[in-house]
Amino acid sequence: MKGIIVKNAYYDAPQLNYQIERIKEEFIKKGVEVTVINTGYDLFINDNSSVNSSLNGVDFCVYLDKDKYFGKMLEKTGVKVFNPVDSIVLCDDKMLTLLALEGSGIKVPKTYSAPLCFTSGITANKEELLKVANGLNFPLVVKKSFSSLGKGVYLVRDIEELVKIVNENAFEPKIFQQFISSSYGRDVRIICIGKKYVGAILRSSSNDFRSNAALGGSVKAFNPPVSFIKTAEKVANLLNLDYMGIDLLFDENGNPVVCEVNSNAFFTAFESATNINVAKKYVEHVINSIGE
Repeated sequence: MKGIIVKNAYYDAPQLNYQIERIKEEFIKKGVEVTVINTGYDLFINDNSSVNSSLNGVDFCVYLDKDKYFGKMLEKTGVKVFNPVDSIVLCDDKMLTLLALEGSGIKVPKTYSAPLCFTSGITANKEELLKVANGLNFPLVVKKSFSSLGKGVYLVRDIEELVKIVNENAFEPKIFQQFISSSYGRDVRIICIGKKYVGAILRSSSNDFRSNAALGGSVKAFNPPVSFIKTAEKVANLLNLDYMGIDLLFDENGNPVVCEVNSNAFFTAFESATNINVAKKYVEHVINSIGE
């Protein structure tokens, strides 16, 4: 059995490097050969519309990126990709995530999708944004559709601030969401592998409505209510994720509200807080899946 771990050609961060090394280490312990490569030019579509690859003899790929084009070409060559690229695409776009959960009964914040803008020099329509303000009430949350680590997320307190943020991010796809005040500065991060609950941490911040560890939030091991575990596993199944980190907020009654789903959730802080060997569990899932 031979595999590859794919990372983005332009992104380098300690959390990602830790993830790569931990996963590679666990594969080596299992006697499985893995190579780390960047997204790039090992794949191309030739003149008869077939995908060609210089990656010979590869059985599987752990895909630690969100580049849907490279991932799709990889799948076309017959390599089994973890997670499936269609699932990565759903998680990468916050609005597509919500649309994939539509009709499932899973609780999410009330959400509006901002119209996409392709024209320079256009300013936000204040009257239209008042529809959002009236539908959600202030404060409300603005999120860039393609963002992670708590970046591109704003807590907006009035219409003038909303207009300003929309104008400053005119060409960025974004959503407007209800602010879940009962969960200010805290959420639960659950990791699922093979669509099953692995563990959870409670993330909290005393000075920010966002609780991300990357923004200085604290983390500790957490035993979530059964409703949180069931919600996480249901989302993993709906989005067809082999590996998933999901962030769940607390509503006013302590019930789970889906905040975000991450197909490549970093697990440095998670492993440290829980003493759960996430990398080992993920590797075992990959190996077992290949053998099925």
